[in-house]
Amino acid sequence: MQGLPQSVLFCCDHNAVRSPMAEGIMKKFYGLDTYVQSVGVNNDLEIDGFSIAVCQEMDVELSRHRSRSFDEMQEWGDDLSSFDLVIALSPASQRRALELTRFFHLEVEYWPILDPTGLGETRDAKLTQFRAARDQIVARITERFGAPTKPQV
Repeated sequence: MQGLPQSVLFCCDHNAVRSPMAEGIMKKFYGLDTYVQSVGVNNDLEIDGFSIAVCQEMDVELSRHRSRSFDEMQEWGDDLSSFDLVIALSPASQRRALELTRFFHLEVEYWPILDPTGLGETRDAKLTQFRAARDQIVARITERFGAPTKPQV
């Protein structure tokens, strides 16, 4: 376990499933103790309804999340070099993060989190897969940053 950085950027393929879940969970666990954002390699999907549902089960609100890409983040004035840590949740986002940070002294970690999209035939089976991804994220966050500093209800 390492200390909590001042800022963390989570990234995945579309900023529609894993990285928004990680952003929301991190904010719930640590509040304003760290600045947290998320992006995707692409921004071609809205937030997934199953991600919203499984995070709502733990009182993490994702319905207002707006997906954005690395390129949009830079266009909107967010400088990648201002983050202390980038956590990639997919191989494509790891490649993109390493490409964009090669000139910065910036730590990039890769967490191989299950991509639940396309898994499961029924609604219940899909929810089970999304819960598994959410639970992997929770485990990695608490393993990396320690117990939540904000009271959990």
